[in-house]
Amino acid sequence: MSMSDRDGYIWYDGKMVPWREATTHVLTYTLHYGAGCFEGVRAYETSRGTAIFRLQEHTRRLFNSAKIIGMEMPWSQAELNQAQLEVLRANHLKEAYLRPMVFYGSEGMGLRATGLKTHVIVAAWTWGSYLGADNMERGIRVKTSSFQRHYVNSSLCRAKANANYLNSSMALNEVLKDGYDEALMLDPEGYVAEGSAENIFVVSDGVISTPDVTSALDGITRRTVMKLAQDLGYTVRERRITRDEIYVCDEAFFTGTAAEVTPIRELDNRPVGSGSRGPITEKLQRTYLAQVKGQREQYPEWLSYV
Repeated sequence: MSMSDRDGYIWYDGKMVPWREATTHVLTYTLHYGAGCFEGVRAYETSRGTAIFRLQEHTRRLFNSAKIIGMEMPWSQAELNQAQLEVLRANHLKEAYLRPMVFYGSEGMGLRATGLKTHVIVAAWTWGSYLGADNMERGIRVKTSSFQRHYVNSSLCRAKANANYLNSSMALNEVLKDGYDEALMLDPEGYVAEGSAENIFVVSDGVISTPDVTSALDGITRRTVMKLAQDLGYTVRERRITRDEIYVCDEAFFTGTAAEVTPIRELDNRPVGSGSRGPITEKLQRTYLAQVKGQREQYPEWLSYV
C-alpha cells in the first residue's frame, strides 16, 4: 500500500490532518537539502492497553538532533509527547510504528535562505518486524558495505538527521542487490560502526561488546539492551570492534526501534557462531520483547500509556 494513499490522520503543525491531505510543497527546503530530523518510535499492546516505549527519550533525542543542526523547535517536548499519543488515538492503533519529523518549509530556497519555518509532523501506522518475522528466530545474512559511516565531524552523527540516511540507503541497497538482508558499515578508520539503521552487538566468551557511539547513532534500543543485559548479569563493554572479530565471535545481533533485537547468522558468507540465533541473543530478545509489552515489573517508566 502506498504511504500517501491511506486512511487515517497525521498530526501536522498542531492539527490532526486527514492522511491524504498531509501534503507539502515540492520546493520545501528539506526536500532539496536534507535539513531535518526524525525519530522512529514504537507502540505496543500491553495488558493495560497500548503504550509507547521510551517516548520521552525519543522526543528528547529529536530535540537534541534539531539543536545540533541548528533548527528552532516551535513546540515543546511535552506537546510532542502528547501529539504522539493523540495520533495513536485518532488512528485507533493498538500497535504501531510512529514517525515524528521536523523539517523546513518552502519559505525560501538556496543554502543562504532565511526566514525558514520549522514544521513538525507525527505519523503512525502498523508495521511488523522490520527485518522479517522469520529472521527474528533464524537470524539474518549481512554483508560489509563499501560505503563507510560518516566521519564524526562531517555530518555530526549524534543527530538523527534526514541527510545522514542517504549514506545508509546506499549501503543497504548495495547489499540487497547482492542477496543479503542488511549492511554492516565501518567507520572511517575501518572499525565496525553499525548497520544501515541499527546498532550492533557481538558476544564472545559470554561478554557482550558494542562499538562506542563516536560514529554510530546513540540508539535508545541500544541503551535499553545494554541495561537489560547488565541486569541479567552480563558484562557489557563499549569498545572498538574489527570486522574479522565478528567472523569468529560466538553471537552477534542488531538492535533498533524497528529491528528490535535481530540475530545475525552470517557476515560476508561466514557463519557467525553456530550460524543461528545464539542463547544470549535469544535471552536478550525475549527479555526486550517482554519489557516493551509491559510483561516485566522493572522500568515501568519506560511505558507511556495511551
